[in-house]
Amino acid sequence: MTSDATGSDRLAVLIDADNANPKVIEALLTEVARYGVSSVKRAYGDWTTPQLGGWKTVLLDHSIQPMQQFANTKGKNSTDSAMIIDAMDLLHTRGLDGFCIVSSDSDFTGLARRIRENGLQVIGFGERKTPKAFVAACDRFVYTELLQPRAAKAAAKAAPEQSRVPVDLLRNAVESASDDTGWAALSAVGSIIAKQSPDFDSRSWGHAKLSGLVKSLSRHFEVEERARGDGQSKALFIRDRRAAQ
Repeated sequence: MTSDATGSDRLAVLIDADNANPKVIEALLTEVARYGVSSVKRAYGDWTTPQLGGWKTVLLDHSIQPMQQFANTKGKNSTDSAMIIDAMDLLHTRGLDGFCIVSSDSDFTGLARRIRENGLQVIGFGERKTPKAFVAACDRFVYTELLQPRAAKAAAKAAPEQSRVPVDLLRNAVESASDDTGWAALSAVGSIIAKQSPDFDSRSWGHAKLSGLVKSLSRHFEVEERARGDGQSKALFIRDRRAAQ
């Protein structure tokens, strides 16, 4: 997994409570911490309805501010509108470095695109049913099923095609990042993949990190560990075995 963000980046976590599962929030916030600090945490919905009753403990435990939005018009998603308006206010007033949008709703596609046009990072979180348009509009998209190991295994069994590793995507990234000998730094490969496929996640194939995934593909790739210039740490490099031949 890769990210252009740093651990000190200030992020706004905006949750569409009507369209998100409160059971994944703890793991989701842990994931957000990989990218930066959750400076703003807000959840939007009509908190007078019994459907959102399961959120109460989650909001308290994680200091998430509930943003009330009454459903004044039946059939219209007023929560989405309120969340989008609030996001635009935050974009121009808080000096944030990025946004985390938690929803599986395609209505946030335009919002993600607009935030990125302002030079801020957008990390999306949603279920695998999330429309591709929203996924593509984010710099990074994390499927919430991957934050629940049991659910991830069940999803893989239900959709076997998801278990196929996109070897061609990896090969193209290696080729783009490689030097004249065909070797490429794995960190550079990961950055290229993230830009080409925001929802690429090594956990989809049972590996916590990209390094574990490429090592499992030894039939296709060579992996080499090299010392960094400081002599204290090491970096992984990868090469397509076809290039080596």
